[in-house]
Parts: sequence; structure tokens; C-alpha cells
Amino acid sequence: MYRGKLLDVRLDRVRLANGVESTREYVRHQGAVVVIPLLDSGKMIFERQFRYPLGQVFLEFPAGKIDPGEVIETTAKRELLEETGFTATEWRHIGVMHPCVGYSDERLEIFFARGLVRQGEQNLDHGELLDILELTLEEAVSAVRTGEITDGKTVAALFWAEKIVQSGW
Repeated sequence: MYRGKLLDVRLDRVRLANGVESTREYVRHQGAVVVIPLLDSGKMIFERQFRYPLGQVFLEFPAGKIDPGEVIETTAKRELLEETGFTATEWRHIGVMHPCVGYSDERLEIFFARGLVRQGEQNLDHGELLDILELTLEEAVSAVRTGEITDGKTVAALFWAEKIVQSGW
């Protein structure tokens, strides 16, 4: 139905288990990563970014799409550096989440990064504008409770961050 740079919209005719023919509309997405960057101070790096589809600013962890053929660890390292100016000495792949299983094949690979080292300034993609801020785990969880953080990938990643930080990794 539509082919874009970020996603494709498809309409398939399917035969259900009961033999009835139906249609399924869905979005094909190349996948993305989300990074939980933990500073030595115990604070985590977040981004404040305007998101056009909802017309508002969101508070999120660094994230970005996986380029075709790119290894997911490479994507995570690239996105952290481009969006925050930091690299990390320790990386841990936490797992994968599928944010919209009813209408998309998108997957989000979750990474935990620590041993952060400032390498320079942000090197954002064309048209990308975001501000960096630091929050403690408690501040971030509180922001979920108050509705300041509603981005699904960030809420899910915070669940993992809480487990990792509290267990001492």
C-alpha cells in the first residue's frame, strides 16, 4: 500500500484457521535499538525530543533504527554516540520487545551501557533535534507515574534498568 524510508504499509489476504478468507493490514519496520545509558554517578541519560505524529515533546532513552545489514550492537553504539556524544566501555544486550504486535513487525533490541565516556558533541541526523538530560532511576520511575514519560520503549527499558541497577549487575 505504501513504501517509505522508515516503514512499509501492507495489506495481505489471508486464510484463517477456520477457512474464512480475510485481510490483514500491517506495518513492516526494519527494527530499532534502545539504549539504557548509565553514568558513573548512577544517573541515566535521557533525551527530550519533539515527536511529530503526536505533536508533543517526549522524554526517551536514546534509540534509533537498524540500518539494513547492520549488526544490532553496532547500531546501539552508533546511536548512543550520535545522539549523546558518549561511548560506553561495557555493553549488555538485555533482550527484544515488540511494541505493536497487532499491526507491526517492529522489534526493539534493548541494550544496557555503562562506563560512559564523553567523546564529543552530538552528531544528529538531518532534521533531528533533541536535548540531553540526566535522571536518577527514582526520578525516571516517578516520571512514568506522573505521565511525564509515556514512550513505550522507554517505559519497558526502565523496567529492565530498575532490575539491573537494583541487583548491582
